Amino acid sequence: MKYYIVDAFTSQAFGGNPAGVVLLDGDTFPDEELMQKVAAELRYSETAFVRILSPREYHVRYFTPKAEVELCGHATIATFSLLYQLCRTEGECLCHTLAGDLRVEVGEKVMMQMAAPRIVATIEDTDEIYRALGVTDCQPTLPVQIAYSGLPDIMIPLGDVSMLQSLKPDLETITAITRKYEAVSFHVFAFAGDGHTAHVRDFAPLYDIPEESATGTANAALTYYLRQNGRIPSTGDFSFLQGEAMGRPSIVATRVAPDGIVYVGGTATIVAQGELKV
Repeated sequence: MKYYIVDAFTSQAFGGNPAGVVLLDGDTFPDEELMQKVAAELRYSETAFVRILSPREYHVRYFTPKAEVELCGHATIATFSLLYQLCRTEGECLCHTLAGDLRVEVGEKVMMQMAAPRIVATIEDTDEIYRALGVTDCQPTLPVQIAYSGLPDIMIPLGDVSMLQSLKPDLETITAITRKYEAVSFHVFAFAGDGHTAHVRDFAPLYDIPEESATGTANAALTYYLRQNGRIPSTGDFSFLQGEAMGRPSIVATRVAPDGIVYVGGTATIVAQGELKV
């Protein structure tokens, strides 16, 4: 199996969010135990395993070092940017995932259709959530809600970017809270008025990801959340800056089409490739 390491949501190596991408030659996926072992060996937050059905149709499965997940935005951007740079595809493609069949617009910039977004729940008792982030004095003007766009994530507003960058997350408590709410991550955000829609940080220790430098699915969910709460227009293009606290700044682009479909995307850079001897 040939594998690649691709930094997504950046145009420079060692920025953005790295993903493993394994291009498969056969007609079937390897057994799940092997894919899980490969993901654990590569140690990236997600590794995508890609079956090439045709130059415009693909079947992708995603594994964290700990478990399979239905969808991963940054690994999808990494996958299709890789295929574009290898001259394997361009234009509109179809991507089969456990979260459904998604359209992907492939070029120098990759934009992927996200699963139909929705607000899953509103969390009324938020004290434990803010305490888990080390925040004791926050009066948010937006609700804490679980939003879904392929994966359920907890949207957590903060008052300003300085508060966001100085968080002291208790990962053990965050693990317990995300498990209780059947969510993947704490997706924490603040507005800065600097040209980006918001600055964000994402913590998913339940899936062995202490912090992630760019999260496509969570920022798509955040886009829908902000739209539903009246903080952004109902259609348009948006930008989220993530990964600053990790030294891996990432720009995640999102778009809400007139039909309400949310897209997420950006650029990606290949940083390594090799052969898996399994």
